[in-house]
Amino acid sequence: MTEYEIPRVPMTAEEIQAANLGRVAALNGRIDLREHDPRWTSVFEEEAARIRAGLAGPGPGSHLDFRLEHVGSTAVPGLPAKPVVDMLLIVPDSGHEADYVPVLKALGYELAIREPEWYEHRVLRRHDLGPRADYVNLHVLSTGCPENERMLRFRNRLRSHAGDRELYAATKRALAEQSWQYLQNYADAKSEVVAEIIERAMTDDA
Repeated sequence: MTEYEIPRVPMTAEEIQAANLGRVAALNGRIDLREHDPRWTSVFEEEAARIRAGLAGPGPGSHLDFRLEHVGSTAVPGLPAKPVVDMLLIVPDSGHEADYVPVLKALGYELAIREPEWYEHRVLRRHDLGPRADYVNLHVLSTGCPENERMLRFRNRLRSHAGDRELYAATKRALAEQSWQYLQNYADAKSEVVAEIIERAMTDDA
C-alpha cells in the first residue's frame, strides 16, 4: 500500500496477511526512517528505463498504453523516508495481470500484493538494489482510477508547499519513534494527516 491512499479503516493483522501473497513478517519495532537520499531518484530513473523497455518490447505487454511515475516520500526532496522507492505503473486494466506481470517477472519483480477489492491494486517488488535502497514497490493501478490523481497531486503538493511538507515530515518522525507490529500499522497511523493534505492537494491547479 502507498502512503498516499485515501483513508481506509486500519487493517487488521488478518487483512494484512490476506492482501499479501507471501506471509508478511511482523516488524515488532521501529521504522527505519532516513533523511532524503538523492540516490533514490536514480533508482527510480534506472528502474523506469528498464520497465519501459520491457513493456515496449516484443511479447506480452508490448501493446499496452502505460505510464510510470515516481511516488511516495522518496519522490519528494526534503522528506525523510524509508529506503523503499515507490513507483506507480498505470495500465488499462490492472486486474489483467497477464498484460504486465510476465514482463516484470523477467525484470526481477515478484507479485507481492493483490487487492481486487481496492481498485484492483497490485504491488510487485524488486530487491537486490545495492546500498541505495532496500527494494522497489511497483504499484499497479488502472487508467482512470481516482487514486492515480490523488497520489500524483499529493506528491506535487508536498514538492511545492513547504508547510505541508514540514507537517508530513514531523508526523512521520514522531510515528517512527513508536513500535509497530506491521509496517502497514505505521502507514495507517498517518491517515489523518494524509487526508488533510490530500484535501488541500485536490484543490491545486496541477
